[in-house]
Amino acid sequence: MKRILLFVLTNLAVMVVLGVVASLLGVNRFLTSNGLNLSALLGFSLIMGFGGAFISLLMSKPMAKWSTGARVINQPANQDEAWLVSVVQRLSERAGITMPEVAIYDGEPNAFATGAFKNSALVAVSTGLLQGMTKEEIEAVLGHEIAHVANGDMVTLTLIQGVLNTFVVFLSRVVGYFVDNMLRSKDDESTGPGMGYYITSFVLDIVFGLVASMIVAWFSRQREFRADEGAAQLMGNKQPMINALARLNSMQAGALPTSVAAMGITGSLGQWFASHPPLEERIASLQNARG
Repeated sequence: MKRILLFVLTNLAVMVVLGVVASLLGVNRFLTSNGLNLSALLGFSLIMGFGGAFISLLMSKPMAKWSTGARVINQPANQDEAWLVSVVQRLSERAGITMPEVAIYDGEPNAFATGAFKNSALVAVSTGLLQGMTKEEIEAVLGHEIAHVANGDMVTLTLIQGVLNTFVVFLSRVVGYFVDNMLRSKDDESTGPGMGYYITSFVLDIVFGLVASMIVAWFSRQREFRADEGAAQLMGNKQPMINALARLNSMQAGALPTSVAAMGITGSLGQWFASHPPLEERIASLQNARG
């Protein structure tokens, strides 16, 4: 709940700061005189930035189950499932969180954690990962996902995305009004936004959105290093996590749905938009870490 409260307060703070800066620079007077209600724009930006990200966060767990076909282990059907549940329970106790739901889904090697709250999360592993790794390596992967949950990474990533979305919506429309005003400076009879506003806002939504995505991806990559170290701490030894990453590097990792891709054990989408660092970098970072 503390992170959810932080999420709300941060977005409200963004709105206040934008409003104050606009007032000090006289931007609000210019925009109002040209048909744009700054208060309405701030409210719209808040709803678009905060609302969409918050709804996505609340829907993350059911969406992950649906998109991957993950089957939650309510009652272990065999020894392997019983072992999996027991490992997650033990690691959760060490991390000081309520045990997440444990699920298995059919697919190539991968795993992920998701959920709006760290005490009601979901940890899922693929059949490919279970079949291709040793038990110690699987335990390390589970420790990595538990570390994500314990660190509150799902909420934090949503917080950052929401704040950036707010800036994208606000700035693209402010710039759109400036451009539209310059293009129609001699048209005294014009009222309301013109094509210059709509085209500029649309283009800047894409441009600013790409920049925001790069920032979110950079933060996501830093989370992976911390989760790797968290797994090493939960295991009491960093070598199993190093071995698990090396094993993943020799396997064909499975792609995850977009809704949970950032929470997987591995992933790739180019250098600037990648949610995960290269496995070689993660191995080197963990080897150089203390302990």
